Amino acid sequence: MTINDFFYILRWFVIFFIIGLSCLPLNLYFFKSFKDKGYIFSKLIGLSILSYIVFILGILHLAKFNQITIIFILILLILSNYFIARVKNINIISIVKNKFKIFLLEELIFLTALIFWSFVRSNFPDIHGLEKFMDFGFINSILRTDYLPPKDMWYTPLTINYYYFGHLVTAVLIKLSAIPSFISFNLMVSTIFAFTLTLSFSIGMNLFDNNKFSLRSTITGLISAVFVSFAGNLTTIYAFFKPYVNEHPVPFWNLNFLPLSFPNNYWYPNATRFIPFTIHEFPIYSFVVSDLHGHVLDIPFVLLTIAFALSVFYKKTLKIIDLIFFSFLLSVMYMTNAWDGLIYLILGFLVILFLKTGTYDTIKKFIILFTGFITFSLPFSLFFKPFVFGIGILCAPTFLTTIGKIGPFLFEVDHCQKSPIWQLLLLYGFLYFFVVSLFLFLKFKKHYKIIKSDIFVLILIILSTLLIIIPEFIYIKDIYPLHYRANTMFKLTYQAFMMLSISSSFILIKLISNIKNKLFLIIFFILSLSLIYLILIYPVFAINSYYRDLKDYQGLNGTKYLSTLYPGDYNLINWVNENIKGQPVILEASGDSYTDYARISANTGLPTIIGWSVHEWLWRGSYDVAAPRIKDVETLYTTKNLTLFKSLVRKYSISYAVISSLEKSKYPNLNVSMFKNFGKLIYQNKEAKLYKIFY
Repeated sequence: MTINDFFYILRWFVIFFIIGLSCLPLNLYFFKSFKDKGYIFSKLIGLSILSYIVFILGILHLAKFNQITIIFILILLILSNYFIARVKNINIISIVKNKFKIFLLEELIFLTALIFWSFVRSNFPDIHGLEKFMDFGFINSILRTDYLPPKDMWYTPLTINYYYFGHLVTAVLIKLSAIPSFISFNLMVSTIFAFTLTLSFSIGMNLFDNNKFSLRSTITGLISAVFVSFAGNLTTIYAFFKPYVNEHPVPFWNLNFLPLSFPNNYWYPNATRFIPFTIHEFPIYSFVVSDLHGHVLDIPFVLLTIAFALSVFYKKTLKIIDLIFFSFLLSVMYMTNAWDGLIYLILGFLVILFLKTGTYDTIKKFIILFTGFITFSLPFSLFFKPFVFGIGILCAPTFLTTIGKIGPFLFEVDHCQKSPIWQLLLLYGFLYFFVVSLFLFLKFKKHYKIIKSDIFVLILIILSTLLIIIPEFIYIKDIYPLHYRANTMFKLTYQAFMMLSISSSFILIKLISNIKNKLFLIIFFILSLSLIYLILIYPVFAINSYYRDLKDYQGLNGTKYLSTLYPGDYNLINWVNENIKGQPVILEASGDSYTDYARISANTGLPTIIGWSVHEWLWRGSYDVAAPRIKDVETLYTTKNLTLFKSLVRKYSISYAVISSLEKSKYPNLNVSMFKNFGKLIYQNKEAKLYKIFY
């Protein structure tokens, strides 16, 4: 690792340390039932509150989105939190002295994980491929804005119609640290990995032994961290068998067993697309491919919410302030990845229900939690239009398919995808091995006293199982015709995987600690070890495959690849970022999703007429919004009609136009004379030109 990269990481870490200190008193108040006082969660509490205040001030146009505003709010957070410490009589110095070792351990885990994944990313740091252009574009657009909501860089002049709060959080950190976005993108990916590891450790540790430290609570924390952060699924068993044709999985027992050819060309993405026409990802896959998408950005907030639910569950009383903060966390998740806000709203309801505070009190708390969730997320919801079209019913009876739709419910012909049981077992059998083992233990163990952590794990299991079952019966309708239940399964099972991973770590140590029969213990231990081996060889395959065996260190600069792939565009993008302020509209070639088109807008945050058209189709609800703009962009590059050219320039308020290799290949009849006549060449190199347009 280079000195420059190390200092970027160190500066980033210090920023998080300061943010954590800013809300440490509030954190100590909420997590006083945790043996580590939830120390590591203070970073996230501080970051979420800081970002939310910045968001509200930006929405109301009360303060510009800049470093001064963020620092000012951070100072106010520090002052208000230490006022809370005095009012609530929280002796911070005494707590830090008593808990210094565990605080230091969690900081070391966080920093080590941050450095480790930064090193991993440095072997292939490119912000290129999959959804990275979209995520990078969101961040760069937010960085250029004065007020919120931010502009959609691919559909001028409208604002982003997506879950962008996690991208805003990233932009807040970039402003605060003053580290360029092409470095910070990779640092944020590494940070999410570090949070996943450290927060899972804290949750697992606090599931055991109430407020006491013990060896088994520490081991549970470590196993929880490993399961949530590194676990794959049992599809790795195919590494021992003759490969099947991708996208056409067959039962492994129908293939030739070839242990000597291990790993037998095992392709790690298959584990996330094993059931045809679906997506069933999990965290380690997300870390490997490193898109800063909503479901990834939300992982730390999800774990914070689970931890807070656990701390609430440990309390004898559930105060109004707890409900308000819970509802705040739900809104943060909703604005980051909408599905998660709704999923963990159910968790909140289940926690309240299991607390058994009386019917009236339970209903009142339900109402407060839901009302708070709606209120905190309202500033986002006012500018966001959901892009789902109803609830589809799988395998609907024929008489209902002739009706088609009843209210929000859809009954569509030929929509009958189901997951074979054997495929579900390979995806989740590892996790349910521990669930079934727990139930068998509880059934046959006499005089076992169920404690609160057992009940909380049961709640996680119930909710997770529900999330896995739902996509077998219903789906949320979107624009994808063949993969109509893919997004539903993706968003629901992703959360199920994390909750079951936490639960499994708890169950593993719980049973090892309590099974007295040596034969049963040995059998359980051997089976557990075998399954753990299969799920933990996954990251070895995935990391080595994606990151070239970690032997190609390139640094943290995520746009450096452009200097080789599109050197002209690379220099142009750097010039634009250094010389053009604000968000004037830039004209560039449009293209399909997941291509290199829209690279200027993505890498600068300048809005263009139309970017990835299918993405805009999804966000805006119809391809009709993209189609006319695609034609208009082509017309602007090829027309010889002066009047038409000028009218389109005025229509979209175009200030700049790019002519580079993609524009030339996309539009063979490109008419450069129009840009010369109605603009001024302000930048050029061997491959690319940038015109300032006058109208």
